[in-house]
Amino acid sequence: MPPLPLRLSALFLALGLSACDDAPRFTKAEPGEASSGGSATVRKTDQNAFSLPSANLPPSRRVDFSVGNSFFRSPWVIAPSTTTARDGLGPLFNTNACQGCHIKDGRGHPPGPDAPNAVSMLVRLSIPDAPAYAKIIEQQGVVPEPVYGGQFQDMAIPGVAPEGKVRVDYTPVPIRFNDGTEIELRKPSLSITQLGYGPMHPDTRFSARVAPPMIGLGLLEAIPEEAILANAAAQARDNNGIAGRPNRVWDDAQRQTVLGRFGWKAGQPNLNQQNVHAFSGDMGLTTSLRPFDDCTDAQRACKQAPSGNGPDGEPEVSDNILRLVLFYTRNLAVPARRDVSAPDVLAGKNLFFQAGCQSCHTPKYTTAANAAEPELANQVIRPYSDLLLHDMGEGLADHRSEFQAGGRDWRTPPLWGIGLTQAVSGHTQFLHDGRARNLLEAVLWHGGEAKAAQQQVLTFNAEQRAALLAFLNSL
Repeated sequence: MPPLPLRLSALFLALGLSACDDAPRFTKAEPGEASSGGSATVRKTDQNAFSLPSANLPPSRRVDFSVGNSFFRSPWVIAPSTTTARDGLGPLFNTNACQGCHIKDGRGHPPGPDAPNAVSMLVRLSIPDAPAYAKIIEQQGVVPEPVYGGQFQDMAIPGVAPEGKVRVDYTPVPIRFNDGTEIELRKPSLSITQLGYGPMHPDTRFSARVAPPMIGLGLLEAIPEEAILANAAAQARDNNGIAGRPNRVWDDAQRQTVLGRFGWKAGQPNLNQQNVHAFSGDMGLTTSLRPFDDCTDAQRACKQAPSGNGPDGEPEVSDNILRLVLFYTRNLAVPARRDVSAPDVLAGKNLFFQAGCQSCHTPKYTTAANAAEPELANQVIRPYSDLLLHDMGEGLADHRSEFQAGGRDWRTPPLWGIGLTQAVSGHTQFLHDGRARNLLEAVLWHGGEAKAAQQQVLTFNAEQRAALLAFLNSL
């Protein structure tokens, strides 16, 4: 067998990557490239690959990780209950455990045609912005629907009506590669039925969101703000049609507007607030940062239902439980990449860069020295995201703003771990609403600022498409 450089040269020629192309040439793996999460990277790649603590987390700190994991996985129950540490579920909710949405700490999916509940996909609600709602918009990013609030909850405790049912249907959308190969995308259509509290506002806007994977969140939180802003500045200077923008969102604890990082539209500033809002919206649980049930004034039975708050007003999720869940979510490790030196993976990496995908999916950062957890500090990481908002075109638009994100804007999702989706989650449904049934479909839904990259991929022949997917599946 010829040496690797000769095999790669032959493969690049076969894939049409001539020496005169402007795209970068990767003929071997970069140093440390397999360790996407730096020294926190774990090596397991089976169905539990997303559920492991950072590899550099010492044994003395793994106890808190395990306890946080127990509160993340175990169901919450209806109040009053003898299980006082875990009661207070609802009255309205989407699931009874964090793990119900983030199954095995992985990616959620839209409901099937016969599913009784959406579970790992939720629906955001809002009505159009108006000057009268300026304060609400400043602090919530949207104007919630007056009767149903900002999140549709299709489950409820006994005696309280759920808000309704969610169904997703699909319309086929054919798309053709330059070589004549045709595949069929699917465009989702959301239906909200059996409304429990009367009609919605006539101009209600809906946004379906599947639960994203939980890995590497503490490392994303540890990326210096100036690095994210530098991405936006560099893209503005390049003036090549890629124009990522930071979202600026409300920090509930600091009571001020800060950089957004988390969520499909970067609508949350940090992991603690992300967790707090998930406890509130997804499970109807109060915290000291958000001490009220997620009921509107029109939902009287919801407001009158028993609370799991303590006798002295302690929230249903105590500060200590919140701390442990935060520790757990910060320290869920990123799995190592596979086959980083394989010829097809390297060829696919070249095609990824040739198409310009790295313009938004920024490969590499060094985390801050003052990261919230010492194990996450000073790590060279490879998440493949700029954490910025991009106009992704009309095909992916939800027409719903969120702080400074518009109706066509989405935050660039990290790609690390994406090749293990089938192993962990048992499916390969991607994008914010799970419409893409595989990675190639996800790529082909890209529009707006990513239209040029999508058009480049449409020129790829079968071998090139296989190489690109080999690279993506190695992440």
